[in-house]
Amino acid sequence: MYFFLDNIMAIHPTKFKGLLVIEAQRFTDERGSFQEVFSEAKFRVLTGLNISFVQDNESVSVKDVIRGMHFQVPPKGQAKLVRVSRGRVLDVVVDLRRNEPTFGQHYNQVLSAENGLQLFIPEGFAHGFHVMEDNTIFSYKCSNYYDPSCEQSLRWNDPDFNIQWDCRNPIVSERDTKASSFADFTSPFF
Repeated sequence: MYFFLDNIMAIHPTKFKGLLVIEAQRFTDERGSFQEVFSEAKFRVLTGLNISFVQDNESVSVKDVIRGMHFQVPPKGQAKLVRVSRGRVLDVVVDLRRNEPTFGQHYNQVLSAENGLQLFIPEGFAHGFHVMEDNTIFSYKCSNYYDPSCEQSLRWNDPDFNIQWDCRNPIVSERDTKASSFADFTSPFF
């Protein structure tokens, strides 16, 4: 099921409470294309959420980089709105909310400049992505400022998640290779 607002934006709910795929209409003509990628007013009407985004981040990555699985714990937890403006990624989230039936399960979605999809990730999810094309630009809005004292990560390749990254030679940061296992993690999210 999905909802449209003025034929500009569609929201596609997932089986994960609050995790939404957002599709913005793209208008094309002989000049190229135009797409309204975010409108706070439309986002609030469609989702019923009163979230303000206070920080925008952007990464540029080569093919086969895997970043993740990152999150911030309370009191500096973050909701994110993520998109790709150049290239393509397999975007992956893991539900860390202990009281949800999807706790410990993952969801993935290909985000690309071509498909224009965005993913709204509520607070309480670990997030990562596999870059599928060189020079991919990945952008995300955050509902809270970055705070290194609240930042945590879980292993991108944790067997408890069983994520199929489809990457033969992943390029992973040293920090991400030393991340905690899910079995050793006590979630502060409900």
